[in-house]
Amino acid sequence: MGALLELQHISFLADSEQGKGERKEILHDVNLTINERFVALTGPNGGGKSTLAKVIAGIYRPSAGKIIFKGEDITDLSVTERAKKGVSFAFQQPVRFKGITVRDLLSIAAGKKLTVSEACHYLSEVGLCAREYVEREVNASLSGGELKRVEIATILARGTELSVFDEPEAGIDLWSFNSLIAVFEQMHRKVNGSILIISHQERILNIADKIVVLADGRVSREGGREILPELLSGARPSTCAVLTGEARRG
Repeated sequence: MGALLELQHISFLADSEQGKGERKEILHDVNLTINERFVALTGPNGGGKSTLAKVIAGIYRPSAGKIIFKGEDITDLSVTERAKKGVSFAFQQPVRFKGITVRDLLSIAAGKKLTVSEACHYLSEVGLCAREYVEREVNASLSGGELKRVEIATILARGTELSVFDEPEAGIDLWSFNSLIAVFEQMHRKVNGSILIISHQERILNIADKIVVLADGRVSREGGREILPELLSGARPSTCAVLTGEARRG
């Protein structure tokens, strides 16, 4: 059986911010195979990590190359079409929905109206006291950490084979981050498919089955957790600064 996800010679050109018709290459000839349960994508800021995640999700269309998912070419499929095929994407800043309850959101993700008990099951999986959250609105009353966990619960409810998270640690406090790590550790043990997380955080890299370093729009290194000491040792200074948390965005 082939890989769950295969990126073949992916490149991406973005329009310049000046709008003068110039285009900047963000990704250059990226080749990557994902079949492991838990993959961490890391590297220096501006290296193209978030862009690559959005290319996988279908938010951006690659300028060149192919995206193969479960043996099927999905390069030209939209976000919605990819979601139906089994690809989920979680943004750095989850969307808030005024007037929609947490239970409503989970029901939409699951594709059916969930009972309170079913909704509570998914919330409990992400460490939320379910009964307190199930009928709350997905609005500003939820903290950043709560919203992140609700979003993860929706991905669990969808049960997709590939779940992509773009810097889930961004914008949350230490307590929420510690809780988030526990959620991902549990997902790692239970996931039926693959999780791809873009992260700078050593604690997330430590639970990955595979680590991929993206720098200057290219895959510069990939391997198991055995490569982490080298990444943190100073052998690659620009990468180390990111991995140790000195930089927060990418």
